[in-house]
Amino acid sequence: MSSGRDSLSGSRANEPLLGPPIHIEEEYDEPYSDTDDAAAAHANRYQLSARTPFPASTSSPNGFALPRNQNLLYPHGSEYTRSNVNLSPCSTASATPNPSRSSSPAPLYFQSSSCSSGEDSDPEPESPLLLGASLGRRREEAPRWWQVTTASSTSRRRRRRRDAASWVRTAKRVTRKLVRLPFVPKTPLTIILTLALLTGFGASLTFLLIYILNPDKEPLPWRGYCTIPPVSQAPPPSIIPPTASFPFIPPHNFTPPSFPPENMDSLSPAGVFVGVLSMDTSFDRRMYIRSTWASHARSRNGAGRGDGGEGTSRTVVRFVLGLPRKDWERRIQLEMEMYKDIVILPIHENMNGGKSHAFFTWASQHAWVPPVYAGSWDTRPELSYANITSPPPPLASHDPLHAHKDHAIGERRPWVRPDFVVKADDDSFLMLAELEGRLRVELHTTPSKEQITFEDSTSSFIARQDLDSDGQSTTQIRNDTDIHTAPLDPPHSVDSHTLSELPHNTLISSPPAQVSQPDSSDPLIYWGYLVKNRFMAGELYALSWQLVTWVANDPHVKTMTRGAEDKQTSKWMRIHPRADEIRWASERCWIYDHPRAGTVYSHGFLFPSEVRRVQRDVLFDLKQFWARERERNLPEGQAPLVVSTSPFGPYGTSPSWWSRSTVSSFGARYTLPIPASELTTEQSVEALVEGSEMSKLIKVPGAIDPSWQFREGREKRYEGKRLGGTVVVHYIKKNMWFLETAMAFLEGDDVTEAERTDEHPAPPKKAIALNTNGNSIRAHAQDQALAVVQRGHPPEGTWILRRDA
Repeated sequence: MSSGRDSLSGSRANEPLLGPPIHIEEEYDEPYSDTDDAAAAHANRYQLSARTPFPASTSSPNGFALPRNQNLLYPHGSEYTRSNVNLSPCSTASATPNPSRSSSPAPLYFQSSSCSSGEDSDPEPESPLLLGASLGRRREEAPRWWQVTTASSTSRRRRRRRDAASWVRTAKRVTRKLVRLPFVPKTPLTIILTLALLTGFGASLTFLLIYILNPDKEPLPWRGYCTIPPVSQAPPPSIIPPTASFPFIPPHNFTPPSFPPENMDSLSPAGVFVGVLSMDTSFDRRMYIRSTWASHARSRNGAGRGDGGEGTSRTVVRFVLGLPRKDWERRIQLEMEMYKDIVILPIHENMNGGKSHAFFTWASQHAWVPPVYAGSWDTRPELSYANITSPPPPLASHDPLHAHKDHAIGERRPWVRPDFVVKADDDSFLMLAELEGRLRVELHTTPSKEQITFEDSTSSFIARQDLDSDGQSTTQIRNDTDIHTAPLDPPHSVDSHTLSELPHNTLISSPPAQVSQPDSSDPLIYWGYLVKNRFMAGELYALSWQLVTWVANDPHVKTMTRGAEDKQTSKWMRIHPRADEIRWASERCWIYDHPRAGTVYSHGFLFPSEVRRVQRDVLFDLKQFWARERERNLPEGQAPLVVSTSPFGPYGTSPSWWSRSTVSSFGARYTLPIPASELTTEQSVEALVEGSEMSKLIKVPGAIDPSWQFREGREKRYEGKRLGGTVVVHYIKKNMWFLETAMAFLEGDDVTEAERTDEHPAPPKKAIALNTNGNSIRAHAQDQALAVVQRGHPPEGTWILRRDA
């Protein structure tokens, strides 16, 4: 076998070479050492390929094409590799295809294809056995990621993959180190307990942050709101703390608010356009509204016999939606054609992304209401927009009855612009007659310029009207040079020290008008529930027509459309050119949340008869307070002190019982006083009425029947009047809550059976009202204090009422 190989080598040596002669140099490798690691030699033998003894050329003697600039390697199964002999093609001997000297047994390594024997040749690597040094030099020669190179996209992708792999390996190493720590759980039980502990910690931290960030931590003194009338309708200055419930001191001889005024029926109805903001998916809620407060006679006509719908003859309700989603387009289109009461705004559905501004912009062009029909109206306001008319639109089923009569007889009278545009939420329950009545009174009220001052002697704010030389109130604007104007937004937070440093009789006013506009007789009214002395609550607020047109066209307002929509609306009012003339009419007694809501604005369903009893109790407290004030008078020349329990002033403290409700408790889930299985549907709804005997009931045998029997009828609850009750119930998040509200205000007998039997019925048993501590309190039915009776031991012949302290 070896002889054949030698003959083959000799024949190839005698053949002439093709191409230019090639000089092949040889060099002796380092002698093989027996002390080298056998494993390393074995690895090198199978990992590296031996070089070929043939010279590198473009073609072989037999015509075989060889790669250019590339050394051929011996096959792994050759005699050289089997004998651990690796020859180098670089040698100092003459050019020959066969090695002229015995080769070194050292393993081969990769090197450059160009060989030289001079002194300028590159030095050999220190350790030819190590392949890593050569690969390391290659990595060093490769361009780095921060260098500007012309590398292909493939190399960049490879580098990104290597970087990603390095991050993964680093993460694995860190994870292993963490797992090896002694406090890291390793068994399934400890892992489950650790996850439960972390979940509890996260939930506790979340609730803590919610509590800290939630400004509503105490229930509001709604009983005081229903007793103490609003002192001022001027824009509330920002210097008033948001927590001040009664920042103004009322006169000692004030009269609790009462509605309606005596001349109510002589005032022409107000045109009210109610836009209920809804969504494409809220079909059920829209149907509830259509069948209840939007069309029900007791909502449109009022209590008792009503007025035949004359008051709400100019009140229109429409549902306002954004662009529906594709899955709902067909359904919304069918609903529009069926009920003719849906408005689609050219804006995607949102809550605080500009939908309210888009609604007012739409209303400024397309909102119309029926005209004033014939009636016995003594006064009609003169308005600049009264003569703007339009043909009547298609009527909805819940539109005013007078409009349907005109349509039936073919007399299609043109519609006119509304006096008010109302924004409402679909989780609110409105009584349209009550809403129109409040807005009608504001429309016919003559405005007066007010000055809000901070009095050092009383540590509170005082609102005074400007008077002319005859002592009559005037609507003329006072010159700004005669007053000291405080900034609208002070640079620092306001505290008691800052308030005490205000000059005596300092007038708090809005900034002067930035843009002069001609005076107009049209009213500027911003009506709703004033929250924190800053803005009207978003469940329902109304803007007069002139404010609507200004909001729709002012370029500055168009840049202030994103954010909490109710707060943004108040900001619009403050930048109005005539901001000082805007009347902020607040109604905080008859707008509240559902009894089951459990919010600071929540209490039982309210009626005028209960409010009258509440006012009597609050006035009794105020008389005692003012009596104590007179007893604490200081010597002459010094101002009287205001005790810390004063409910008035920037930091006044209201009595805790002013926020008490017989139905609900702040922060607690509502529960019926008696298990629901023992109550009928009517009785469970009666238990939600504030001050009712069912709401104060304690579970004792035989107590349900007397409480239900001696309930008040609607005529007694409204004190024989058509108006004067609840305007809006908000935060109705469930359909069951909505139906409970509808049943409480739209259903029920005007006169109960007990009231028919006796005009002044008296319970057959003596009623004892107990608070949560077991002590008796004044019973409203008898209006006097009763003897103290311990709970659980009532005298014979009595049934028990509960009233939470």
